[in-house]
Amino acid sequence: MPSKNNIMKSLRELFRIGTGPSSSHTMGPRKAAETFRNEHPEADKFEVTLYGSLAATGKGHMTDVAILDELAKSGKEAEIIWQPDIFLDFHPNGMKFRSLDAEGNQTGEWTVFSVGGGALEEPGKPHTESGEIYPLNTIGDIMAYCERTGHTYWEYVEQCEGPEIWDYLLDVWKVMKSAVERGLNREGRLPGPLNLQRKACAYYVKAGGYKDNLKSRGRVFAYALAVSEENASGGEIVTAPTCGSSGVIPGVLYHLWESRHFADAQMVHALGTAGLFGNVVKHNASISGADVGCQGEVGVACAMAAAAATQLFGGSPAQIEYAAEMGLEHHLGMTCDPVCGLVQIPCIERNAYAAARALDANIYASFTDGNHRVSFDKLVTVMKETGHDIPSLYKETGTGGLAKDYVQMLRK
Repeated sequence: MPSKNNIMKSLRELFRIGTGPSSSHTMGPRKAAETFRNEHPEADKFEVTLYGSLAATGKGHMTDVAILDELAKSGKEAEIIWQPDIFLDFHPNGMKFRSLDAEGNQTGEWTVFSVGGGALEEPGKPHTESGEIYPLNTIGDIMAYCERTGHTYWEYVEQCEGPEIWDYLLDVWKVMKSAVERGLNREGRLPGPLNLQRKACAYYVKAGGYKDNLKSRGRVFAYALAVSEENASGGEIVTAPTCGSSGVIPGVLYHLWESRHFADAQMVHALGTAGLFGNVVKHNASISGADVGCQGEVGVACAMAAAAATQLFGGSPAQIEYAAEMGLEHHLGMTCDPVCGLVQIPCIERNAYAAARALDANIYASFTDGNHRVSFDKLVTVMKETGHDIPSLYKETGTGGLAKDYVQMLRK
């Protein structure tokens, strides 16, 4: 048996229902603030220091708002200290919480890291909400098991999680559908200094005027945009695997559900397969843009969506693995350079484009027997290495790439 540290956690920790705009910069810090507040009811004041990427783009992602909202529930004073130039060793998204008494003496301290997808961790002490339940933690091993036993990926998920996982994923699917439908019916300006206009509604209307092929692609764009715009405005979404990439999987699955009339049971099984691939990346590499760049967010979301689509169309385990591999491979090296620190440019368009790429990966894989040279697991290793080689200014600090010239953009 593998050691406990090598056993993957539940999909409940990957697919989290919450509000945007950022799983690492909003959802994670909010949860950390809630935890620390509950553990220190004696405090007269709270002090929170944000480090590295969390500090660099925290204002654009409303990190301070999320933390202060939670700490305010104690009725006590709270202060945020910003340290964007200090990167703690464990992860770029570090936070230090301090509780103080009336004289300013420290009564408690907690350093924790928001590692992506809304999850929190401490060095040597993973912060988990569920047990480690997946004994196989590579797609190669899982695929070999499926081929040997005749099971599908989603059946392996059920074996590890229990049949109750489908009730949870049905809730996930309902939230995804609702986000698409809300986003399609909302117009106007997104919050923030970029004055970006919502586009999902217009894309959906325009798509209706084209012939079937372009209509299909236009609606995929519209559905992915709808969720990404809901996320950017702080709406309820699902981390898939993150808030910043939350439009890709709903964009693909809503399109297939709406156009091909798949049953909800088929949709949640597809989500189970998608989650398995995302879980492998999260376990063996990272889904945090601050850690490995946008390849770990939009790239992983594309791989997950490609796997889900290929399963829905009857792909073999090898074809599903190949589709996921292509979805991630062709996002290798993608930087995370949010303009103004907002999950808007280039994030929203990337979600729409990645949804289309996921469907292309599904089609490509369906023309093959699933055999190919570079495995999904090898690609995960390369993605992690590539991400750690990318300079920090291109990893959610808002200082490199497209984000570098945001001041000039705002002046135009």
